[in-house]
Amino acid sequence: MLIAEAGAIPHLVDLLYAPDAGTQEHVVTALLNLSINVDNKERIMASEAVPGILHVLENGSMEAQENAAATFFSLSGVDENRVAIGASGAIPALVTLFCEGSQRGKVDAAKALFNLCLSQGNKGRAIRAGIVPKLIEMLTEPDGDMRDEAMTIMAVVANHSDGQAAIGSMNVVSTLVELVSNRSPGNKENATSVLLLLCNGDPFYLSIVSSLGLVNPLLDLAGNGSEGPSGKLPSF
Repeated sequence: MLIAEAGAIPHLVDLLYAPDAGTQEHVVTALLNLSINVDNKERIMASEAVPGILHVLENGSMEAQENAAATFFSLSGVDENRVAIGASGAIPALVTLFCEGSQRGKVDAAKALFNLCLSQGNKGRAIRAGIVPKLIEMLTEPDGDMRDEAMTIMAVVANHSDGQAAIGSMNVVSTLVELVSNRSPGNKENATSVLLLLCNGDPFYLSIVSSLGLVNPLLDLAGNGSEGPSGKLPSF
C-alpha cells in the first residue's frame, strides 16, 4: 500500500510497453503483487493498466504472460473490473494462453477466465474465442491435468445460450455422464449442472442421458453431494 501511495503504479504501467522482455516481466509481476491489496486494484484500474497488461499477455515471455493472466485474475475479483477487462479484448488472449501456454499459464488463464465469465457478456466473448472445443478436449485427455479447470469453466459458460449450443453440438453428453459416474465430487456436480442445462425441456438429450444410465449416479449425488451451487473454481 505504501508503494502505491508513493505513486509507483502509473510509472509501472508505462513500463509495461518497455521493449526489454525482462523489464516487462518484472513490471507485470510487481503489478500482480501490488494488486493483492484491495485498494491497489482500484489504483491499477484507474491508471489504465489493462491495455498494458494485455500487451504483455499477447507479446511477453511465457513467464510474463503467466503473470499477466494472474494479474487479470486478481483484478477481476472486483465485479466492475470484469466488464472493463472483458471489453479490452483480453478474453481471446486468455483463451489462447489457456489453449497453448505452459501448464502454469493454462492454470493462470483458467482462473482469470473463470472470474471474468461470471459476467454474462464475457461468457459470450469466451465462446466466440473458441474456448468450448478446448474445454471438451481437456475433459477427455488421458492425463487429465486440466480436467478440473475445464469442467469448472464449462459449467459457467453453459449458462449462456451460445455456450449450450456449442457444447451440445460436440457430442459431449457421454463424457459428461462418465464424469458424473466416476470422477471427483466437484466434477460430478459441475457435469450435472451442464447436463441439467442441456436437458431442460429437451427430449432429445433426456433420452440420451437416460440410455446412458445416468439415474443411479444422480441418485447417489442427490444423497451425498454438497448442498452448495456448482461452478466453483477448484483449488490449485
